[in-house]
Amino acid sequence: MIEIKGVHKSFGNVAVLEGIDLSVQSGEVVCLIGPSGSGKSTLLRCINGLESYEQGDILVSGERVDRHGKTIHQLRTQVAMVFQRFNLFPHRTALQNVTEGPIYVKKQNPQQARERAEALLEKVGLAHRMHAYPDELSGGQQQRVAIARALAMDPQAILFDEPTSALDPELVGEVLAVMRKLADEGMTMIVVTHEMGFAQDVADKVCFLHSGKIVEAGPAKQVLSAPRHPRTQDFLKRLLNQGTEVQA
Repeated sequence: MIEIKGVHKSFGNVAVLEGIDLSVQSGEVVCLIGPSGSGKSTLLRCINGLESYEQGDILVSGERVDRHGKTIHQLRTQVAMVFQRFNLFPHRTALQNVTEGPIYVKKQNPQQARERAEALLEKVGLAHRMHAYPDELSGGQQQRVAIARALAMDPQAILFDEPTSALDPELVGEVLAVMRKLADEGMTMIVVTHEMGFAQDVADKVCFLHSGKIVEAGPAKQVLSAPRHPRTQDFLKRLLNQGTEVQA
């Protein structure tokens, strides 16, 4: 579904992505791990067309991603993104946040969009909070609304950019539970995360990025439990020292 070939991206003189190659199949869950500044979030933004790239190709269902191309808005309906900081409209209720895209971007019938939004909010456990505004919701609830909003566009894939990193620890589990359910249902997902337990349980593939390169990639159990590259080993040891457990 998503093919990344030799992608390079720089900000000024600073190289952020240096020759990224990655294939993601339909229904596959891929977790991107690595230290801050390694290029993980930038890669997601390039896939979604929020950032341009200088070299290489990114293909979604065979169509090249070009943030200045005529089809970029259509592509963003196919590849939804869930951000670290929720990005909900503060002046709209949870229900209105979820119906916004289908009504104004996909031109759906408002009643159909509302019915679908209600079903999606129920799916993420927030049917009872559909009329609440973002500032009336916890961080975990806001992120679940953001996931429902992404699903409302009926995407082929969802990109998650550290979806739990802004949450208090006790709220992380409720968001990961929704993501696990989506994985079980066959949603194609690329997830930037520091939640190694989630990556090991859910990911089909884990890629470790360092300095703009994928230095190690493979099945989650192999990469997380028996990493081969010294950089990966060092990164996971540091996480373990911080109290993040990776089960053998």
